[in-house]
Amino acid sequence: MTISSVTVKNSYSGNGSTTAFNYTFKIFADSDLQVIIRSSTGIETVKTITTHYTVAGAGNSNGGSVTFTSGNIPASGETVVLRRAVPQTQAIDYIANDPFPAESHEEGLDRAMMTLQQVQEELDRSIKLSRTNTMTSTEFTNSATDRAGKVLGFDSAGELNVTSEIGANKGNWSAGTAYVVRDIVKDTSTNNIFMINTAHTSSGSEPLTTNANASKYDLLVDAATATTKASEAATSATAAASSATAAASSASSASTQASNASTSASTASTQATNAASSATAAAASATAAAASADAFDDTYLGSKSSDPSVDNDGDALTTGDLYFNTSTNRLRVFNGSSFVEIDSGMTSFTVAGSSGSSQTISNGNTLTIAAGSGITTTGSATDTVTIAVTDDPTALAIALG
Repeated sequence: MTISSVTVKNSYSGNGSTTAFNYTFKIFADSDLQVIIRSSTGIETVKTITTHYTVAGAGNSNGGSVTFTSGNIPASGETVVLRRAVPQTQAIDYIANDPFPAESHEEGLDRAMMTLQQVQEELDRSIKLSRTNTMTSTEFTNSATDRAGKVLGFDSAGELNVTSEIGANKGNWSAGTAYVVRDIVKDTSTNNIFMINTAHTSSGSEPLTTNANASKYDLLVDAATATTKASEAATSATAAASSATAAASSASSASTQASNASTSASTASTQATNAASSATAAAASATAAAASADAFDDTYLGSKSSDPSVDNDGDALTTGDLYFNTSTNRLRVFNGSSFVEIDSGMTSFTVAGSSGSSQTISNGNTLTIAAGSGITTTGSATDTVTIAVTDDPTALAIALG
C-alpha cells in the first residue's frame, strides 16, 4: 500500500462515560499503538495494553479503535492521546535467488516511512533554530556534575551556556560566606532582600547598601519602603472608609435637598405663574391709572393766575374743566363758553327742618329759624350761614360765600 497521510496522532477529551476512541492511521500490530492519558494538571501517564485498554483494527489502512476497560474510562478533564509507535527496526530478510517478495518489500517501505513520520512528529515538538538562523554549536560538554545547580542559557555571543548558577536562598547575610550568582540573602539591619549578581566571598558589615561589595548585590525587596507603603495603604483605607461614610451622609443630604429643591421648584413655578398674573394685572392697573390720571389732568387744570384757553395737554377746553385761580383764591369752572366762579350760579337752597317743613335762603342772606323747631342757628355774616342740627348726633355745617 501507499502512505498518503501524515497523521500519526489523535487526541480526544474524556467525559467519564465514553469508552471507545478511534485512531485514523495504519498500524501493523496492536503493540504499534501508544495510549497516553493527560490529567487536568498536566500529568501524563502511559497506559498498558490489555490492562487498561484493548486495540481493534491493526493492519487496516483506515485505522481502528481503542476501548478502555472497566475502571479505566477517561474522566472529564482528562485528555486521551493515541499515538503511533512502530518499532524502529527492520525485520524483513531477503533470500538470495528467491522470487522478489513485493508485498513484504512494500511493508518494509511502509514501516520506514512510518518511523520517519514519528521522528518528524517529535521534531516538530522540539526546540530548534529556525531555517534562517545560525549557531556555532548546539552541543555542550559539561558533565552532569558540572551542570548540577546551573541553568542552560545563552552567552553574550548567543551561544549555549551552562555556567550560570541557579543560586539558593541563603537566609540572613553573614560575612565570610561564599555566594554565587543568583543567591538570595536578607540584610537583617534593614530587612531588605538582595540577589547576588557576582560570585564572591562576603566581607564587611551591614547594611549592604554601604558595604564595600554593595555593587555585587541587587535589591529585590525594599522592606522599609514596603512598610511605609503598607502604612500609607492602611491610612488610605481608613480615609477611604471615612470618605465612604461621608459620601453616604452626603448622598442622604443630597436626596433630602433634591426633594426640597423639587418642592421649591414647584413653589417657584406657582409663584412665577402668580407673579406673571400679578404683573399682567399691575400692567392693566397701571394703564388704567395712567388713563385716570390723564383724565383727571384733563379735567382739573391745577392752579393758575388767569383763565386758561386750553387744557394741560394743549387740547380744547371741555364743559366741567376746573382750575384754582390764585389771584382770587377761588375755584372756577368752564361752563362751555367761559370760566365762572363755582358758586356764581347758586341763588338759593332749601333746608329741611325736623318738622318736615322747608325754608329757602337766597344768596347773601341769613336764615333765621324759630326756636322749638329742633334747629338752632349761629353766625350772622353777610355771606355765611351756619346751621347746627342739635337733635341729631351728626353736625352739619354749610358755609356760603
